[in-house]
Amino acid sequence: MPAPRTGPSSPCSRPPTHRARPAAVLVLASALAVVGLGPGAAPATAAPVPVGAGSYSDTRPAGTSGPTTNTGTPVTPKVTPAAQGKPVPTNDWWSSLAFQRYGDNPYSTPMYGHPLTYQAVSGGLEVGYPTSPAIVGDGRQYEYAHKRDLTIGLSGLNSPDTKADAWSDWTVTPYWSDGARTLRTTIGHGMPFVYARGTGGNAQITTAGNPSVFADQGNVLGITVGGHHYALFAPGGADWNVSGSTISAGLAGKDYFSVAVLPSTDALATYRKYAFSFVTGSTVNWSSTGGNVRATYTLTTEAKEGTERGTLQALYRHQWLNTTDALTPYTYVSPRGTMKVRESATFTTTQQARAVLPALPKAGGIDAARLRGYLNEVANSSDPFSGAVDTYWTGKALGKLAQLVPVAEQIGENGIRDKLLGLIKGRLQDWFTVGGPNEFSYDGAWKTLTGYPASYGSDTELNDHHFHYSYYVYAAAIVAQYDQAWAADSAWGGMVKTLIRDTANPSRTDSAFPFLRGFDVYAGHSWASGHQGFAAGNNQESSSESTNLSAALVLWGSATGDASLRDLGSYLLATESESIAQYWFDADEQVFPSSFRHDTVGMVWGSGGAYATWWTANPEEIHGINVLPVTGGSLHLGGEKTAIRRNIAEMERENGGPAVEWRDILWEFQSLADPAAAKSQWDAQHAGYTPEAGESKAHTYHWLTTLDTLGAPDATVTGDIPTSAVFAKGTTRTYAAHNHGSTARTVTFSDGKTLSVPARSTATGTGTGSPDPDPDPDPPTGNTFQLRTGGALTTATGGTAGSDTIASAGGVNRDGTPHQPLVYEVRNVNGTLRSGGTTAFRLQVDAGTAVGLGQQARVSYDLTGDGSFDRTETYHYFATDPVTGWEEYAQSRGLKSATGSLGNLRGGTVRLEVWSAIGNATSRLQTGTAQSVLVIPYN
Repeated sequence: MPAPRTGPSSPCSRPPTHRARPAAVLVLASALAVVGLGPGAAPATAAPVPVGAGSYSDTRPAGTSGPTTNTGTPVTPKVTPAAQGKPVPTNDWWSSLAFQRYGDNPYSTPMYGHPLTYQAVSGGLEVGYPTSPAIVGDGRQYEYAHKRDLTIGLSGLNSPDTKADAWSDWTVTPYWSDGARTLRTTIGHGMPFVYARGTGGNAQITTAGNPSVFADQGNVLGITVGGHHYALFAPGGADWNVSGSTISAGLAGKDYFSVAVLPSTDALATYRKYAFSFVTGSTVNWSSTGGNVRATYTLTTEAKEGTERGTLQALYRHQWLNTTDALTPYTYVSPRGTMKVRESATFTTTQQARAVLPALPKAGGIDAARLRGYLNEVANSSDPFSGAVDTYWTGKALGKLAQLVPVAEQIGENGIRDKLLGLIKGRLQDWFTVGGPNEFSYDGAWKTLTGYPASYGSDTELNDHHFHYSYYVYAAAIVAQYDQAWAADSAWGGMVKTLIRDTANPSRTDSAFPFLRGFDVYAGHSWASGHQGFAAGNNQESSSESTNLSAALVLWGSATGDASLRDLGSYLLATESESIAQYWFDADEQVFPSSFRHDTVGMVWGSGGAYATWWTANPEEIHGINVLPVTGGSLHLGGEKTAIRRNIAEMERENGGPAVEWRDILWEFQSLADPAAAKSQWDAQHAGYTPEAGESKAHTYHWLTTLDTLGAPDATVTGDIPTSAVFAKGTTRTYAAHNHGSTARTVTFSDGKTLSVPARSTATGTGTGSPDPDPDPDPPTGNTFQLRTGGALTTATGGTAGSDTIASAGGVNRDGTPHQPLVYEVRNVNGTLRSGGTTAFRLQVDAGTAVGLGQQARVSYDLTGDGSFDRTETYHYFATDPVTGWEEYAQSRGLKSATGSLGNLRGGTVRLEVWSAIGNATSRLQTGTAQSVLVIPYN
């Protein structure tokens, strides 16, 4: 089986020589043959561009290379004159249109927009809709590979190449011209339509085999090809002609036509309504306030005929789980699970912000002398950077040191803290200054900043900038926490912001860098390859190094007072966290095909996912690469505790036992669900292992001991600043927050608790308003209700732990419709609606050993107690595992539907219903404890 044509497009956390790359993990769709790389011509002497106290060069260092073809020939962006000079968003789902990585392919490799797939060829745009997954590579990969159903073109079109003509946040317009004919098509994520404009020829659709016609309405034609239904729309007055596999239509003096993939033949009338509402652009806007992140996704359109300006959009799972906007019954198949269709040009998602802390907080249980010894091992090392010279390995070393700075301070070791800060500053300043053995260089053609020495194709392929630079921004954020003068724009902060502009630029008008280079706002995650030159589309292996950048933005923005960068980080982290849960870990077991026998993937591809890494088939690295680096920005992973347990169990099955190489990374991962079990492994093995390259015994000991003391992260409760978190152990919650500001502040949590945090400090406590390093349990507040057997909701504490039996669904799908529900209710409730507040719950459920069960909850509010419910919220069901033991079902599963509006409660009634949505067995719901509660958004 051939290896990929380019080598790694994402870095590893062991050197590539650590383990031979087995062919079994490199099927990677129709992957291509290995070709060597050669350096480009030696550039002229670099000229430094000053940025505050630092600088970067405007020419590459001698003997290095920038973007090249696979044979080493330098390349520039493949764009039309209309797009010349506009920053190209490399590392996107369509990057092969602009980056000609392979000299023999001037068009594109397959591009996965979902639900449609595309490939540019000389005659136009191939379009497919893959609906049946293939399992390849010894069962290690699933893929919905591009397969042409039809080609959209013009009669006679034979273009020598395809260029990118225009793009927006998740759409792109490829361009063809052969001198006599020109064609532009606008395509995008979630778009069932392809919008075409052409001159010099008739519209021509060439199908893969003769189509069958199910509707012929003159300028509207419905066809079925390859088992998929398409509608072809020509301007009014035109008529489609079918001749074998060629379908053509004159354009009646116009220059436009469109094609749509239909979810069913009876959807033709709905889709016809929007056939001439051409999409011209796409924009996402986000905000982060009060512990919630909102994002609005909007398509701009132009009415080519009539006045209709609406459209249809297919939402990915991570989107429709988190929207209350109305959806149609129409759905599509995709590698990311079911896509659901919305009939509108806009939709909004709302998610809880993910917790980010500079470090886990101080907690009892830490042996200060022992930790001090571990810290000194790092601080006094003869080479704290472990010989790192390139951007990636230097970054990992910076991250390792930065994680220990707040830890040293917690035990009063300010000397170690300052020594570590000095090491970090010194290395960052070396990189941030032209003229030494390492520097950053700006490429004006590609509008990118590349660090030299480069690695893993960060120079020739523009790979992985977000991975590499995440460590630099994270380390700089820790420095800024202690030395704001160092972080000023006039000092070294200007260079930090330049790295941010390269990797996560929030501006669409910046002429020097593209908007959010690597982050795909619609797909909900980043892409690693700069050229997207694979048959399987683009890919990302280490999703956790991507979220490392998002967490770093939260910390940098908080430390420097830049609210816009802080909120950008919150948006990126919340969005990618949900995508990781769904598409890497299949947390709800609704994404991976049933024929794919793995619980996680190491790599997500445009066409699917692979249980693999770029450099090894070792299960420890396959599971660990989407965990490291473990920092205070990793707490979001603890929102999916059942998935973590499945993940660790699979690793041990595939590994033939517990971890050996990356024990520390996997212990820390396990601790986010089962802290005591992880700590016991450390206790038994800490003397005999070598830390992973970005880890240290000091950090691992502090992490595992702290979570063993405080409990795992509780993602059901959020604070009103992003640098806050909640931990739960038994019935005790501990609230933590870091205040980067110069004055004390009170942090309010979504369950109504508050915590006073001094200036430039981390505080922990029970949420009563005063910090307490050794908290005791506190009774629930007035908006937190425990469940009682018998059907009551109560704010009283001291109940007897018990359980109620949830009736079986009887093998019938009850999703969304209560069936023999358990009902819990409280009446005569008075409360003032909290602005921006939302319903929260955590319910302990257990399916015993039964398989295929899912419990569902509905919360209803009768605001005045008149017997009529004014607001009803139905949440997506929770799929339980067949392992005896309580699992936590929370509102973070997302709203399935909601009706009515909330208002103030005046003698009102609140009702909770829980039932089995799927399955053929009973299950249990815990009652009488603070672990099964409903929290209403009222004061």
